[in-house]
Amino acid sequence: MFSTTEITSHEETSDNVIHQRLFYAYVEAAKMLEGEVLEIGCGAGRGMQLVAENCEKYTGIDKNEELLALHRKTYPNFKFISKNIPPLDFIESNSIDTVISFQVIEHIEDDELFIKEIERVLKPGGKAIITTPNIKLSLTRNPWHVREYTYNQLLALAQKYFSKVDLKGITGSEKVMEYYEQNKASVEKITRFDIFNLQYKLPRRILQVPYDILNRMNRKSLEKGNDSLVKQVSLADYHFDEDADKCFDFFCIMEK
Repeated sequence: MFSTTEITSHEETSDNVIHQRLFYAYVEAAKMLEGEVLEIGCGAGRGMQLVAENCEKYTGIDKNEELLALHRKTYPNFKFISKNIPPLDFIESNSIDTVISFQVIEHIEDDELFIKEIERVLKPGGKAIITTPNIKLSLTRNPWHVREYTYNQLLALAQKYFSKVDLKGITGSEKVMEYYEQNKASVEKITRFDIFNLQYKLPRRILQVPYDILNRMNRKSLEKGNDSLVKQVSLADYHFDEDADKCFDFFCIMEK
């Protein structure tokens, strides 16, 4: 089941470094799309135009009906479904060519059922592409996430249901790493007051609003302190790395 989550906007300058990283996944996935595409967690439609240009048929699933209503006006030939998932019991087995789901699995309570259902709806030879943060590079607990994964944890989960798994990592240039280090130092200034380690002890829902407020304040502060760096980071500053364990996000390709 989805939970409402923190939002990174392409229209918010302070979000640019993160937006470019998340958009990179769409750019690369668009090169691999075939036939009918199912996107689980289409959200604000960050990469929907790219998907539109590279598939024959598109279905987007999300729980945010307000966003889906906007998408239906923009993409009248696409299908949009408002659902909490998993399961995907409203989709036939062996019916989808490609499934994409970016930054979603970390919000899913039953991640095994999530992967199992993706495998079920794919046609034989079909492909699924998912992304999710690497917990080793997370600077603090994100209370919107049910869990985050190490390389080995995500690989084991994917291989439980798929025989072919290619697990890459998304990392950044020196500019991106400079931003990351500044962000790390800024976050540490905040978390040093958490002497009882409450961020890991309190229920997630209690921490979600404070997290959003502090996260937004922190990004604004980083933008104010180094405006040129935040604005200069572009799509070209991200790339794949086979050493996924050291990357920001995992980019997992699974074939049925």
